[in-house]
Amino acid sequence: MKKFINDFRDLLHSVPPIIAAMFVISVVCMNLLANKSINTGVEWLALDCGILLSWITFLSLDIMTHCYGPWAATGMSIAAILINLLMSGIFFIAGHIPGVWGESYVEGSEAIINAALDNTFSGTWFILLGSSIAFVISALVNNFLNYGIGTKLEREDGFGIFALRSYVSTFIAQFTDNLVFAFLVSRVFFGWTTVQCMTCALTGAVLELLFEVFFSPIGYRIAKGIKKERLAVSSLQEA
Repeated sequence: MKKFINDFRDLLHSVPPIIAAMFVISVVCMNLLANKSINTGVEWLALDCGILLSWITFLSLDIMTHCYGPWAATGMSIAAILINLLMSGIFFIAGHIPGVWGESYVEGSEAIINAALDNTFSGTWFILLGSSIAFVISALVNNFLNYGIGTKLEREDGFGIFALRSYVSTFIAQFTDNLVFAFLVSRVFFGWTTVQCMTCALTGAVLELLFEVFFSPIGYRIAKGIKKERLAVSSLQEA
């Protein structure tokens, strides 16, 4: 246990603060944005606004897996979940503290709007539980699939290799994340049909893949810079 704690502390020191911050923020904010559904105009197609941030989460996981390995990325995922639970607890307390939200000042509707905002930020246990389970499972899928693809290739570096690993792992992991959440939460508590769950999972995965394709060159440059810096530090330590 002591070795695990020391290794994890070293990992936290190694991961660039901006990557760690963006990763944790995206995990926390996804839960808030998931409260708003997207009106697609198509009956069988259901999406939520969490999709606007989840690409940051999985691109960060791809970078960390590429630079530090799947166990390190999984450790960061668990840390992000714990921080998310902490923030959810704070939001829950804030939602039950007597007071009025600024946006609730609409004549005749103050109480209704204020209660709706309280419920949005304080969340519900089944959404938090479902999103946590879905994220842990999908993070494991993403990290070890990304790493596994890398071990099967002759070369580890180059944008093409990074992109292949990221695209495949992101698509499958996002599909897993959306599908697990849809069946655990949306189907049970919101009455989604099996078709809606499947189409949400598939459409979300496709959209996240498009985000990944667009932003992967940035992710590759970041990963390349991290590996270069780690190599330089290692060389200095050996000298």
